[in-house]
This record gives sequence, C-alpha cells and structure tokens, in this order.
Amino acid sequence: MKKMAGLASADWQWENATAGAVAGLATVTFSHPLDVVRTRFQVYDGRISNVPAYRNTPHALFTIARSEGLRGLYAGFYPAVLGSTISWGLYFFFYSKAKQRYLRSREELSPGLHLASAAEAGALVSLCTNPLWLVKTRLQLQTPNQIRPYTGFHDAVRTIMKEEGWRALYKGLMPGLFLQVTHGAIQFTAYEEFRKVLVSSKAQENENTLASAADLLDSVDYATLGASSKLAAILTTYPFQVVRSRLQQRPSTTGVPRYMDSWHVVKETARFEGIQGFYRGITANMLKNVPAASITFIVYENVLNLLKLSRREY
Repeated sequence: MKKMAGLASADWQWENATAGAVAGLATVTFSHPLDVVRTRFQVYDGRISNVPAYRNTPHALFTIARSEGLRGLYAGFYPAVLGSTISWGLYFFFYSKAKQRYLRSREELSPGLHLASAAEAGALVSLCTNPLWLVKTRLQLQTPNQIRPYTGFHDAVRTIMKEEGWRALYKGLMPGLFLQVTHGAIQFTAYEEFRKVLVSSKAQENENTLASAADLLDSVDYATLGASSKLAAILTTYPFQVVRSRLQQRPSTTGVPRYMDSWHVVKETARFEGIQGFYRGITANMLKNVPAASITFIVYENVLNLLKLSRREY
C-alpha cells in the first residue's frame, strides 16, 4: 500500500507540473507586448539609456509597433515562452512536492508552511531559469539603432558566452532569487488563503460542507483568486524586478556594464529617480500580469481537474 501511495504521489507531482506548464504557455502567448514595454520602462533611468523615452504604456505600444513592427512587440518571445513554460511547470511541481513533504506529519498546512513551500519552489525555479530571463531582457531592449544586435536567442547565448563568459548568464540572480521567493510566496499564500475562505463560504451557502473545491468553484472564482493574489504580490515585490532588469542590460561597446551590482542599482536609482524609479513600468506590468494570473489559474485548475477526472475514470 505504501508503495502504491508513493507512486500515486509521484504521478500527482507530474500532473501538477503538466498543468502548470500548460498554464504558463497560455499566459505568455497573449501578453508578451506588454512585457516588452515593461522591460523598456524598467531600464529607462532618464539619464543614459539605449531605449527611447515613452510617455505611457499606450504610447510605448504604438511607437514600438510603428517603428519596429510585430518583431519589436514580440522581441524575446522565444525565451519568454520557454522560460515561462519551464518556470510554471517547475514551480507547480516543486510547490506541490514541498506541500506533500510538509503534510506527512500534519493534517493541514498553516499559512507559514504554504509560504515556505512557495519560497522553496521560487528559489529552485530562479536558479534553473535565470539565463533564459537574461537573454529575454536583452532581446527586448534591442532597438533598430542597436550596435551589433543579437540575431536571435541562440546568437545571444553564444555572444554572451564569448564576450562576457558563462557567469554573465547569471547577472541579476540575487534580485531574481528575492523576487521569485517573495513574489511566489506572497502570491501562492494569498491564493491558498483566499481559496479556503471562498470554498468555506460557498460550502455554507450550498449547505454542503463535504463538497470538494472542484465542485464549488468555477472559472470566474479561479480568475478572481488569481488576479487578487497576483495584485498583492506585484505591489510588494516590484522593485526587485526593476533591479534585476537594470543589472541584465547589455554592457556598452567597451564592455563596461551600466550597473556593477544590486546595491549600485539601488543607490543610483534612489539618488537620481527617488521611489518612483523602483516602480517604472508597473502599469504595463499590472496590465500584463493581473489578467494573465487569472488565465493561468483558470487553466491550471481546470487542467488539474481534468487530470483528476481521467484518473478516476481509469
């Protein structure tokens, strides 16, 4: 019996990973132009910048579309799709595995253990995917007047390795780790706690305290849960994104990076831009991620429910 339980547990981890990967792919496909805009806003410091100045998000989208076309709006799309799909798949896999490990000695997880599970998953995902996000950032920052531009994902990786060494692929890792750990922890903890409250409320309304979440919640509920938990995470962790993007910029033609380390970014941004510098591009970020989180959790929960249904039928 223990062996069968262990096999079932391993299968469920892979089913969580599959649901997460499909959710991530669906998310990034429609929202990438906003990601490009967000990245360009994040690195624009008003002093020395390789990207144009945009007045707001609509102006940025219009300007990029007019001057660079669809190629500009979807710059870095390949590493974004690859990174998002891998990240969501690994995240749900590691998160599910951590929760199962904590549940071995208790009946229910506390908010603190949900937080620990999400933090653990975020750290592992960040270590695995940082090179993909660095390449995505650099491709998104390329403009038509770029000197010696990367021709694509593989050329970017080869050029970075040749000119800067393999360590360059891990620029921005520290703020990335803080971002993944804190953002994911806040988002998933909020999601789990909001979900408990909503399930309990609907169970009382239906006078059926034994009904499962799959029976009580629908896609509108998952969309609301995903959006609200994402909003809480964005507002508290956005400065980490700005620091990471600024660190991941391509060095100048002389090989000198714009910023030396995370502390240098923080000091320079605070000195010349104030608190608003740490929130550049947040409008595009919220337009991209709040609806995207709704789609992600709708897809994730429904794919997971389908997998559960197929298992029961089998």
